Order: sequence, then C-alpha cells, then structure tokens
Amino acid sequence: MTSLASTIAAEIQPIRHSSIPAKLGLALVLAALADWLFYGERIGLSLTLFAIAMACVSVLFNHAALDPRRATIGTAILVAGLVPAVEELNTLSFLILTMAVVIALLIATNPETTELTERARALRNFFLIGPFRFFPDALQVFNMSAFTRGVALWLLPVTLSTVFVALFAAANPVIEQWVFLLNPKFIFEYISIPRVLFWAMMLALVWPFIHVRWRRGTMIATTVADGPVPPLPPLVSAEFLGPSTIMRSLILFNLLFAAQSILDGIYLWGHVALPANMTYAAYAHRGAYPLIATALLAAAFVLAAMRPGGPAEKSNVIRPLVYLWVGQNVLLVASSILRLDLYVDIYLLTYWRIAAFIWMGLVALGLILIVARIVLNRSNRWLVGTNLIALTIVLYSCSLVNFDAVIADYNVTHSRETSGVGLTADLNYLLTFGPQALPAIDKMIQLRTEVVRRNLVWRRDDLVEELRRDMAWRTWGFRNWRLQRWLDAQARSRSDSQPAG
Repeated sequence: MTSLASTIAAEIQPIRHSSIPAKLGLALVLAALADWLFYGERIGLSLTLFAIAMACVSVLFNHAALDPRRATIGTAILVAGLVPAVEELNTLSFLILTMAVVIALLIATNPETTELTERARALRNFFLIGPFRFFPDALQVFNMSAFTRGVALWLLPVTLSTVFVALFAAANPVIEQWVFLLNPKFIFEYISIPRVLFWAMMLALVWPFIHVRWRRGTMIATTVADGPVPPLPPLVSAEFLGPSTIMRSLILFNLLFAAQSILDGIYLWGHVALPANMTYAAYAHRGAYPLIATALLAAAFVLAAMRPGGPAEKSNVIRPLVYLWVGQNVLLVASSILRLDLYVDIYLLTYWRIAAFIWMGLVALGLILIVARIVLNRSNRWLVGTNLIALTIVLYSCSLVNFDAVIADYNVTHSRETSGVGLTADLNYLLTFGPQALPAIDKMIQLRTEVVRRNLVWRRDDLVEELRRDMAWRTWGFRNWRLQRWLDAQARSRSDSQPAG
C-alpha cells in the first residue's frame, strides 16, 4: 500500500515551478522556428522539420517518463507518420502526421493507458484541452501574490478581448481605422497583430508536447491505507476561470460586441455611406467569415464559463451578462448572413456560399441552444445531442434539395443579361451542374446572341443526351425523372405553338 500511495502521489504531484521557465523558453524557441518556417511561406518539408524539432524538445523534457520499449514503438510510429508528409504534404498526409505525433507521445509517456477506449479518451482530452493549458500553466511561474492574482484575473479578459478586437478589425473597416488611430507608428509598424496571433496559436499547440499532462481516469481513489492522497491538480486554476474572471470578461466582451453591433446597425442595416474606397460588396465579403469565427470563439467561452456545476452557473450577475452576450452573438451571426446575402446579390451563388448560409444558421441555432441549456439546467451531453439532431435534420433536408437547379436558376435570374445588374452568368460554371441546369440554360439561350446561342444549343444537346442515359433503370432517379417530364412538356409546348403545314 505504501508503494501504491507513493506511486500515485508521484504521478499527480503539482507542476514543479522550477521546470516551467525552461519549458516556456523552449516553447518560445519553437514558436520562433514555426514563424521562420511557416509564416508567409509555402508549407511542405518545413512541416516535417518542425515535427522532428518538436519531438526532440518533447523527449528532452519527458525523458524520465520514457520506457525504452515504448519509446521505440513511439519512434516507429512517428517515422511512419513522417513518410507521407515527406512524400507530399496534402490534407491526408497532414492528418496522418498529426495523429502519428500525438499517438507516439501517448504511447511513450503514458504507460498506464493501455485499453483502446482509454487511449481514445486521452487523445480527445489532448486535442480539446491541451491547447488551452498554456496560459494557465505559464501563470504558475509566479507566486500568486495580490498583484499576480490581479494579473491572473485580467489576463483572460484582456487576451480574449484583444483577439475579438483583431477579428472585428478584420471584419469592419471602421474598427480597423479606430485601431490604427490608437498608435499606428508603434502598434502597426512594429507589431503585426496576425503575427502575434500566430505566435499565440503556436505556443498553445506546442505546449502540450513540452509539458505533458495526461488526464488519468484510473486514479479516482482519494485515500489509501497510509492516509489521504492529494487530488489531481485542476487543468485550469480557479483564479484563471473563476467567477471574478468570467464577470470581467463578460463586461469587456459585451462592450466590444455592442460597438460592433452599433456599427453594423449604422452601415449594414441602416445603409449609411461607407468610408472612402470601400464598397458594400467588399464590406460584406470581408466581414462574414471573421464574425462567424468570433461567434464560435464566444460559444466556446460560454461553455467553459458556464460549465455544469461551475461557480458561475448560478450567479445572478453572470447569467444576465451571458444572456446579453449570446444575444449579441446571434445578432452578429444575423449580420454575417446579411453580409453574405449582399455579396451573393453581386457575385451570384455557389455551393460554398450556400454551405456558408447553412453553417451560419447552425451557428445561430447552437448559440440559442447554449442559452436553453443554461436556462433549463441541462448537461453538455444534452447540448451536444440536440445540436447533432439539428445537424442531422439539416443534412437530411439538404439531401432532398436540388442545389444544382437552384444555383443555376438563381445565377441566370440575377445575371446581368436578365436583371441588368451584377455579373455576367458564367456559362462554363452552369454546365458543371449537369442536366439539372437545363431549365436555366434554356433561359440563357433566349438571351444570348446568335453565335453564343448556337454553341449553347450544341452543349445543351449533350446534357439532354446525358440525362437520357441517366434514365436507364440502373441510374434512374426521381429528380432526373421530374426533369425529363419537364423537358417533354417543353417539347410538346413548342410543337403545339408551331403553325401546322
């Protein structure tokens, strides 16, 4: 029992402050290496070199926990993961390399995790929790005096507020001008906000590999024969995400979001003239996606702050601030949808723009469901399940929508040839939709010149022939059958309108 107690206590001992400064130093070195290898550069072999450097730093700080046999297995997995990335870096090889690095780390440094479910749980925690541990762990370098406690209380609000301001500046030219007016010579000539965000992201990503902490579900017992065993240290300190920090964050966030909402009300909804050299199309396209990223980050913060059983969940002050902030985020998503709609009015419709509309709607619904979870006092499992049900309904509904015909018809109806404004319809893009674009192509044939019309008729005949082949029983579909019925009706209408004899 004594040996068991000492083993468990050794595994769950608090962070040794003496090791943190060295780890922070090498984390900064890795972030600098990532800046040199990746920032503003095309990525290829550089990713492999960075993965090797990160693995070496991880071994340097975790060699005491390495077992030779498991380290050999981890090395073999790492090498196997590097091979596809060396061959060619693409999406699949990137995913393989990422999983190989993490699995190699898990096998080499976490011998207690042997079952498949435990390893899956450990990997899930690594990806979901690991990147958020850098700032709380870095705070433990300091002795939590009154001053450092105050810094800890304001660190998260100020950091996230800076991120939100950067996203708003990317989405809104007016806010960008305001930020430039703060101190353009110092802030924007010598400090690049995107580069600062890149460094912060890289520090968050490399920190779990340097300061390895696996959450072990097997160490539940709190007492042994020799006395109590100290509990596992929290992954996020109470000071870092306590009620005081949450309240400060929400006050700052509500003020920032109110400024963005007021500007959207003036320029987007009120149609007040935009600043010089800025068109509504550029304003709309520039703002839609950063604002969705802002809403997703806000949702993640609300879930972390209002976790079930947390100290902030039942606060009479924090709850109204959360409701107000989520409401502003829903308004933000509505503004993003309007921005995208303005952009589509000019630059027409594509599959990606339809997907963006659907995605924004799901984000808005997710925010509303977060409020419902808090009001109804439901669990995060209920929230995830409800969102999955909504996603399933949306995907099932989308499977029944003829997006090929919808996009083709919209682009023809809103093209310059039909409406007199906007862009000229892209005929090659229309033809990529196959036979379902035939009704829209028939509209275009009536609007084009004689030379273009003959070319369109020839290509239309190819699509009609393709539809005829698709009507064979092996490839038959109800959507194609409806289109064939429509074409037959059009043909009968044309033959009836022609004079006899």
